[in-house]
Amino acid sequence: MTRVALISDTHAHVGDDVINHLKQHDEIWHAGDIGLLSTYEQLESLGLPIRAVYGNIDGHELRSFLPLDLSFFCEGVAVFMTHIGGYPKRYKPRVREILLEKKPKLYICGHSHILKVIYDNTMDVLHMNPGACGKHGFHAIRTMLSFEIDGSNIKNAKVIELGKRGVL
Repeated sequence: MTRVALISDTHAHVGDDVINHLKQHDEIWHAGDIGLLSTYEQLESLGLPIRAVYGNIDGHELRSFLPLDLSFFCEGVAVFMTHIGGYPKRYKPRVREILLEKKPKLYICGHSHILKVIYDNTMDVLHMNPGACGKHGFHAIRTMLSFEIDGSNIKNAKVIELGKRGVL
């Protein structure tokens, strides 16, 4: 079993509240808009495996080693992650083609700052967007997701609310 902490849109800020939650997991997945190389290094200092993509605000330093798209397996679950991808019935055309080709069981994106967990029956894929856990953006509440992958099962998903965006 793998306990996953899913975050996005940190925008160069990872507070102690986020760090405390991350430490309770086996892996950190970041769906883009990390913000600064130092923010990524802060996550690395936790000593947990990190799977991450770059987002639209991420500069050359992060883009030099992080991919736009990431396809991987976690236990028996095929995962596809990108930063800007849309969601069921509103996928970006580029992402829709990738989902049709790769047929992942779990599709993750960030960018909207809106937490969503939606099962898409037409694509047979679970979509997750953890919202935004950083302090910059238009979101009212800072959020992240926690879930477990056990073999081919995704289970025990939890929304973690971190408080109002302007209050740290």
